[in-house]
Amino acid sequence: MIQVLRFAAAAAVGLLVGLIGAFVQAERFIMSVPWGLLVVPWGMVLVIAVLVIAVRGATWLVMSRWGGMVLFLGWLIATIAMAGESPSGDLALSGGGRQWVYLIGGVVLAAAASTFPVIAERSSGAVEA
Repeated sequence: MIQVLRFAAAAAVGLLVGLIGAFVQAERFIMSVPWGLLVVPWGMVLVIAVLVIAVRGATWLVMSRWGGMVLFLGWLIATIAMAGESPSGDLALSGGGRQWVYLIGGVVLAAAASTFPVIAERSSGAVEA
């Protein structure tokens, strides 16, 4: 029963990261430099970093790679839902270059983070005889 609750918590966190991330990923810092404008997409970097950390955390919480994959699936469902057009015609994720980097980068990094093996215990470094 506790394992089912852990999977449900991982899915809920994935949905939450996807929902909040759809809005935060668009944040950027624009700086004027001598050759033009420099755009730093800090929101996208922040959301992808949180996603990877959350996937690893879910993997550790469940003690299985499936925990990370469930969180990743929750994020993917929320992100796809936010990429669709609302009845009023609004979009949370448009079709720009930064949004594509957010989607593809999030998929690649979260999938990679969910497939790393779970390390149950750290060895103390002592050699047992």
